[in-house]
Amino acid sequence: MMNTTKINDFNEIITGRRSIRNYDPSVKISKEEMTEILTEATLAPSSVNLQPWRFVVIDSAEGKETLAPLAKFNQNQVKTSSAVIAVFVDMNSLDYADEIYNKAVEEGLMPAEVRDRQLPAIKGLLETMPQDQFREMNLIDAGLVSMQLMLAARAHGYDTNPIGGYEKDQIAEAYGMEKERYYPVMLISIGKAADAGYKSVRLPIESIAEWK
Repeated sequence: MMNTTKINDFNEIITGRRSIRNYDPSVKISKEEMTEILTEATLAPSSVNLQPWRFVVIDSAEGKETLAPLAKFNQNQVKTSSAVIAVFVDMNSLDYADEIYNKAVEEGLMPAEVRDRQLPAIKGLLETMPQDQFREMNLIDAGLVSMQLMLAARAHGYDTNPIGGYEKDQIAEAYGMEKERYYPVMLISIGKAADAGYKSVRLPIESIAEWK
């Protein structure tokens, strides 16, 4: 069973989003549609456009079997969702700077002289940045792409649940990734909601914002 619903109303996308824990297990998301969703998600901004996010789409029986003991308190999402997307940041993301900036020049999106001026400055700054500061920068970028992924999923007619409770110290190695290079951010379950989920309250803007 494949999903064909698309939502074009942005207000419905953001106000209708729920953290869904029960999905219709008969609904599968094709690799082609998942690629569309991820492509839309990666239009999110990132520091100096390094795009440090990396994804592992866990949708096979074997992949979910590996994940189950690592997400002990989220078994229903693992079992019933179409997929669980593990979001990581690549601590070697600076290695892609030349590829990204060269492509921008090739596609006419950036003058070569701008690339030639910016790349050395970016490398000089980030190569000397403390590891914890670099990780923090990447985590902010990963948060942006994760939220955009959840909204893109809604636009495709799916629902999601961001999951922070799992064995972060084991997940990279469980999927054959270098533990020191790929830092886990969150899991995002995705699929067709089997129930409406729960609405939740938000603090009033007067309590959380100031005008100066």
